[in-house]
Amino acid sequence: MKAKKHTIELHQGDLPKGLDFGTSIAVDTETLGLNPARDRLCLLQLTSGDRICHLVRFTGASYDAPNLKAVLADDRVTKLFHYARFDLAVIERYLGIACKPIYCTKVASRLTRTYTDRHGLRDLCRELLGVELDKNQQSSDWGAENLSAAQKKYAAADVIHLHALRDKLDHMLARESRTELADACFRFLPTRARLDAGGWSDPDVFSH
Repeated sequence: MKAKKHTIELHQGDLPKGLDFGTSIAVDTETLGLNPARDRLCLLQLTSGDRICHLVRFTGASYDAPNLKAVLADDRVTKLFHYARFDLAVIERYLGIACKPIYCTKVASRLTRTYTDRHGLRDLCRELLGVELDKNQQSSDWGAENLSAAQKKYAAADVIHLHALRDKLDHMLARESRTELADACFRFLPTRARLDAGGWSDPDVFSH
């Protein structure tokens, strides 16, 4: 099954004023690499699930994005992530925002899909939604002066399915009586991200 078409809007440095994302937004980040202390935030993408994806591009010169920060800091809006642990660390480091409340589809998947060790976004979309994601741009240069159409499409795909995945995973969590456990994990994620950002990812303070 092919993913349905969606609209992609690219913004430089911040969101426009007046956008209403409702009570939940799907969020993802693209960085130069996988080390938040070294690899800067290049792109943040978000959607309310209405098939419109907003991409906010940063050049590294400034992260003064008051409209975006207001959305991310709004406690009335749930932020959906896939592997929130990384994105939260990046957002706090570069935007100075501690996002909450949080929902992480990867954590929810690990708590419910215990019959597999495949918890990537592509695996979830394939199994739960019947959607095939193209991950060819995963390791591309997100700091490039101009993003390609393929990069923008890839970035949008990382958030456009998160609302539908949450619905599926919520059903599975309830079925297995693990909703409360998931909620506790989600509440802890900002702390886990701060530990990572502070240098306690390896060794892990929770290890023996």
